[in-house]
Amino acid sequence: MRFRNMILWIFILLALTACSDQAADEKKLDVPDQSNVSDNTIEEDDEQMKETISDVEDEEEEIVVAPLPQTLAELAALPPGKIEYVGILNPDEQKEMDELTKDLPDISGEPTQQQLDAYYNELLSIFQQDFRGPEELISQLKFQSIGEPDVEDPRKQFKENLNVLVLLDASGSMGAYLDGQTQMDAAKTAITNFMEELPKDANVGLRIYGHKGTGSSEDKDLSCSSSELVYPLASYDKSAFQTSLDKTQPAGWTPIQLALNEAQKDLEKFNGEENTNIVYLVSDGISTCDDDPVDAAKSLYNSNITPIVNVIGFNIDNEGQKQLKEVAKATEGTYQDVQNAESLQKELDQAAEIAKKWEDWKRHKNTSLEHDRLKNWQAIWGFDAQEYRKRVDEGQQVGFALQYLYQTRKLMSEESHDYLRKKNGEYHTWIEDEYTKLKGSLYELNDKNIDEAIQILEEKYMENTGE
Repeated sequence: MRFRNMILWIFILLALTACSDQAADEKKLDVPDQSNVSDNTIEEDDEQMKETISDVEDEEEEIVVAPLPQTLAELAALPPGKIEYVGILNPDEQKEMDELTKDLPDISGEPTQQQLDAYYNELLSIFQQDFRGPEELISQLKFQSIGEPDVEDPRKQFKENLNVLVLLDASGSMGAYLDGQTQMDAAKTAITNFMEELPKDANVGLRIYGHKGTGSSEDKDLSCSSSELVYPLASYDKSAFQTSLDKTQPAGWTPIQLALNEAQKDLEKFNGEENTNIVYLVSDGISTCDDDPVDAAKSLYNSNITPIVNVIGFNIDNEGQKQLKEVAKATEGTYQDVQNAESLQKELDQAAEIAKKWEDWKRHKNTSLEHDRLKNWQAIWGFDAQEYRKRVDEGQQVGFALQYLYQTRKLMSEESHDYLRKKNGEYHTWIEDEYTKLKGSLYELNDKNIDEAIQILEEKYMENTGE
């Protein structure tokens, strides 16, 4: 009995061993057979993996850096940023600097040159000044040349009558406060002073637009169809004009096309053969009425009124500047961006100077009247001084920011700071050199008649911009 039990245990052990071997064999089937894989195949797989990793790294490091401007025209095309001074000496100034630079990347590690160049572009855009290029200077010179004895363009020759029409934005945004007063109040003061400076023989008019309804979508149609000639073209009467101006309050949307179309009707009886017609469009923003101000400006310009149309952007954003510059360009007029009541007044005073020239011309009835050439070219010297100030301010602001981010915030290494500071210096030296060249050209043209000088400038500008 004992012997048989032993035999039985032996059979059980043999069966268990066989099952274990079979399971092991089945498990081996799950493991890939490496015997048929060559060394070359393994090396190829490794190489592909390295290339994939390299491609990913290249994609992460590849940064497209826009080149800095190569001409003054390209410089003027850049949208302005924070052009007011921002210091770094006290906590409030540092807080403002922190807010302005909060989106800049941390480059305290070891950035590539591309990353540093991209960083500089971002920093520069924060403090970008609103530089003016040759095109705007040429437009300004054309306006200043009105009434010059040697001007051949009939549009710019003085006629027996002078008519000045102001188109004033009365949209709701003109109610915004600026330097302690609303933009509308600032505009009213500047326009009143302007009117009082004009010759008593000149006709003046005031048209407002966007003065009905509100800024709500429900009132859009009403507001976009609102424009009123509150002071028809006539001699200036202080009391009557002030009454018309006082009732104007900021209200709704901004129908610039409508204002320009209606201005053409206001002036239709004052043909360009007998009248010098000057239109000033004042707006604090882009047209908001789904219209086409540029087309309306072209229609007004090409009419038999032959007006001179100048545009003033009052505390305006980048998008609005772009559209209003196109309006001015379509009429060969000037565009001026003014930030406050003082600069608005200064711009309107330019038109008052032209009106005084007309008064002198009419009094003497002498087309060969000698003018002070230095006064005629005053706009050039003022232009150069303004752009020089912008170059200095922009370079300093970027320099202050770099100093603060490096020394106080510790967001860049000494090497990165030195590279960016050098780049900033070289870039603003280039700007200074370009404006110096332009000023040199203007000095050379000073002895030529105004028509010839403007033609030479235009040819040079067109050549530089490739237009």
